[in-house]
Amino acid sequence: MITKEMRISEVLELDDKYEEIFQNHLLSCAGCPGAEMETIEQAAKGHGVDLEKLLKDLNGAK
Repeated sequence: MITKEMRISEVLELDDKYEEIFQNHLLSCAGCPGAEMETIEQAAKGHGVDLEKLLKDLNGAK
C-alpha cells in the first residue's frame, strides 16, 4: 500500500506505471531532485494536488 508518508522516489522505484499516474496529476516527478526527499504529501501540497485522489489512483493502479 502506498501512503502519504512515502517518498516519491520510493514509489517510482516500485514500478514504472506510477510515473504516468504522477504525470496525470501534473507532477513531473521522474528526474526531479525533490523526488528523493519529498513525500507524496509534501509534493501534493506544494503543487496543489488532491492528495486523497492521488493516493487512490496510485493504490488502484494495475
